[in-house]
Amino acid sequence: MKAKYFWLMGMLLAATNVSAQTKKPAKTAYDDDRHNNYDRIHTVDGKKVEDIQMHRDGKMYKAELVNEKLTELYVDGEKVQEADWTKYTGAIAAIRVQLQLNREQAKANARQAKRNQEQDRVNEEQAKRNAEQAEHNEVQAKKNAEQQARSAEQGKHNQEQVRVNIEQAKHNAEQAARNEEQAKRNQEQNEVNREQAKLNAEQASANERFMKEFTEDLVNDKIIPDKNSLKEFRLDNEGMTVNGVKQSDELYKKYKEKYSKQSSGGFTYSRDGIIRNN
Repeated sequence: MKAKYFWLMGMLLAATNVSAQTKKPAKTAYDDDRHNNYDRIHTVDGKKVEDIQMHRDGKMYKAELVNEKLTELYVDGEKVQEADWTKYTGAIAAIRVQLQLNREQAKANARQAKRNQEQDRVNEEQAKRNAEQAEHNEVQAKKNAEQQARSAEQGKHNQEQVRVNIEQAKHNAEQAARNEEQAKRNQEQNEVNREQAKLNAEQASANERFMKEFTEDLVNDKIIPDKNSLKEFRLDNEGMTVNGVKQSDELYKKYKEKYSKQSSGGFTYSRDGIIRNN
């Protein structure tokens, strides 16, 4: 605070080289503000202008500062000449310090008022929540009483349920024995299924080998141009047909003899890849 005070003193002393921008009479009339303290700050031609009026030590001080430099000074309505400003620099500096304190206090009061307003809002909301909670508690108490009545009834029901559970446990034990027997049968069936799957895989592999060899023979004998051209064929006791074309007796005998195992009962093939024995 002392540093600010001395800085203001220096600013006021520096003002001795600044002339007043507006001429005013040496004696000013007291107006409606003569008993009021104020500190008005505004801008004129880009310059900061501060008008001050304040009572101090039984005197009324009015001062104008432009860009922090004193330009006019009145004491009890009497204009003080620039040459005598130094007599009042201490009072003016003290006034400006007090005004700054007042401004800071006003800001602090505004902040506190805002906090008080916010706290009032919080208190109002809390009071509302408390009322809602009280209502909720009353409803809950009623529910608790109803729940106690239901619990007593449930206790009676639980006793009956225990008896039912004992019967159910007996039934479950019997079912577990049946399940164990079924699991044994399932295991045996799984073994049969695995064997069948193995046979199916072997058959599929054999079919694949047969089809590859058979298709290669058809290509080599120029019956079809390539392996992808085979759409269907039939080989049985009546003859051999490939893609709807009946083949010669010579080819028929060749394929029937080579594939006697597959053709013993006759078989057909279609593009879906299924070999059907007739």
